[in-house]
Amino acid sequence: MPADFYELLQNHVALFLLLLTRNTGIFILSPFFGTMNTPIYIRAGLAFLITLLLFPMLDENAVVSAPESILMYAFWVIREMFVGWIIGFVAYIALASITMAGKVMDMQAGFAIVNVMDPTSGQQMPLIGSFLYNLAIIVFLVVNGHHMLLSALVESYRIVPIGDVTVSGNLPMMMVNYTAGIFLTGMKIAIPVTFSVLLTNVGLGILARTMPQLNIFVVGIPMQIVVGLGTLMMLTPFFVMFLDVIFNEMYSHISATLQALE
Repeated sequence: MPADFYELLQNHVALFLLLLTRNTGIFILSPFFGTMNTPIYIRAGLAFLITLLLFPMLDENAVVSAPESILMYAFWVIREMFVGWIIGFVAYIALASITMAGKVMDMQAGFAIVNVMDPTSGQQMPLIGSFLYNLAIIVFLVVNGHHMLLSALVESYRIVPIGDVTVSGNLPMMMVNYTAGIFLTGMKIAIPVTFSVLLTNVGLGILARTMPQLNIFVVGIPMQIVVGLGTLMMLTPFFVMFLDVIFNEMYSHISATLQALE
């Protein structure tokens, strides 16, 4: 009986637990799935449900034997958790540029000291940044971006089989480039508001020189807010279109990251 149980552990239970570990990784940090306002019981239940759906298909094709020692099996668990976590992390990096753009816009429009509590991360976020991020999440759900994340998770089992995770030397540099892209993409989104407020400040500076009796601080701060919000209002339709570029980059980055784990 113990021998039969150990054989069952090697052939089936070990595979199921490794599947559950990788599936759980994507629910830690990814957009929508890994947010704090999604109850942990729902995230755990979804990870378990996805594992139940994938297990019959992968169990038929995969041959996984549990390592001889518990320490080696724990190492396998960590590797599988890393695969699921890095998929969510790359997706999170793509949307972090939107928060970066919101911080720059808030600073230029005069909302630098106004923060709101973001329930998705449990941290304070800039006012415009919170608006843009929530809008991006809505668009992300409308275009079935969450389905694409789950498809990437399923595809990861074909690219990176269970127990065959090898980290390429290019992976650290890829993560550095993706992180640097946060600032580049964020500045691209924030340029219209930044430039319009800059022109407003230049105009106010000229006005202050020609009319010294005018209190420029009383006029300038409300004007920055009006110009910043007005530009953001005109920018919003183009921002929604730009989200398609961000999402396509996110999917290509996830694919390249999985290739680096082969």
